[in-house]
Amino acid sequence: MRFVCISLAFVCLLTPALGQEKPNGPSNEKAQKTYKQALERLQKHERMDAFEDFKKADKQDSGHCLACQKQMIKYGVEFGDWKAAELGAAEIVAEAQGERETAIAHYQLAVVLVDEGQQKHKDEFFARAHEEIAKALAAHANFPDALFLDGTALARLRQDDAAKARFEEFVKAKPAGDINRQRALRYIGNPELARARMAPPFSITTIDGQQISMDDLQGKVVLLDFWATWCQPCREALPHIRQVAKKFQGQPLVIVSVSVDDDEAKWKDFVGKNEMTWPQYFDGGFGGSVAKMFGVTAIPHTFTIDADGVLQDEHIGDASIEGKLKKLLARARELQSMEAGL
Repeated sequence: MRFVCISLAFVCLLTPALGQEKPNGPSNEKAQKTYKQALERLQKHERMDAFEDFKKADKQDSGHCLACQKQMIKYGVEFGDWKAAELGAAEIVAEAQGERETAIAHYQLAVVLVDEGQQKHKDEFFARAHEEIAKALAAHANFPDALFLDGTALARLRQDDAAKARFEEFVKAKPAGDINRQRALRYIGNPELARARMAPPFSITTIDGQQISMDDLQGKVVLLDFWATWCQPCREALPHIRQVAKKFQGQPLVIVSVSVDDDEAKWKDFVGKNEMTWPQYFDGGFGGSVAKMFGVTAIPHTFTIDADGVLQDEHIGDASIEGKLKKLLARARELQSMEAGL
C-alpha cells in the first residue's frame, strides 16, 4: 500500500510549515485550455487523465505553471510517477524567489525524494534528499519540518547519530503537545523505527471525548477500522469487528473505528443503536484528516499496527484478522513483561 503525502509523518507535502502563496496557473493560451480541462476531469474524479493534462499544460507553459507542478507532485507521488513528481518539484526550485520560497521548494523536492527512496528502497534518494534539505535550511534556518525530514533521511542512510541530532533539534523547536514531537522522541530512543513503515501519527477525539494519538498507544496493538453507515459491506462486517472487540477484551489491543460519513448526527445515532462501545471517531468523509493520512479511498478498510507503531497488515473488505492479532498481541505482552522486569 501507499500512504499519500503522509509517509513523512507530518503535513501534506504541498503545504509545509512555512506556508506558500496560492498556486499560479499557466500563462500560455494552449496551456490554459489544457489546465482547465484537467480541473474539469478532477471534478469528474478522472484523476489519472487530469494528471496527464497537468503534465501537458506545464510543458505547454515551458515549465512555468506552478499550479501544474504542484499537481504533478501530488499525483506523481500517488501514482508512482516519480519522473513527473521530481520534474514538478525541480521546476518549483528553479522558479523560487526569496529565502522562504527557496526553502519550501528544496523541502518539497526532498519530500518527493524520501518518498521515492522508501518505495524503491534505494539509498541514493535519501542522500539526494539530505542535500536538498541542507539547501532548504541554508535558505531558512528556522524550519522544524525540514529538521524532521533530514532525521528521517539520515536514519534511512543508517547515520543514526546524525539522525538523532536532527530529531533532537526538532524536539527543541516544537511545543510539548505537538504530535510529531512525540514521534521524534521515539525515533531518538530507537532510530530503527525511523526506518520502519510506521503508521502516521494521527491524533483524534472520540465520540465520548477520549483523546487518542498513535504514539500514546505505544506498547499496544492497534486495529484501525474505516467505515461508514451508508456502506452495506461495512454494516455486514460490523458483527465481525464487534466479535474481535469482545474476543480480545482485556488484551493490549485498541480498536478505533473511523467513520467517513458526512452526516455526524446520523453517525452518532447509528453508533448508539448498534452498541459500538469501542473508540469511535467521525472523520467527515474521505477528505477527513485521518482517511487522507492513510490514503483510504475504499471501505471497509482496516489497518493492523503492532506495539511499536509499525504497520503490519492492511485489508479492504471484511477479512480474517484474528490470527495476525494473536501473534501481535503475544509480542505486545512479551514487551510488557520485559518492561515490567526492568
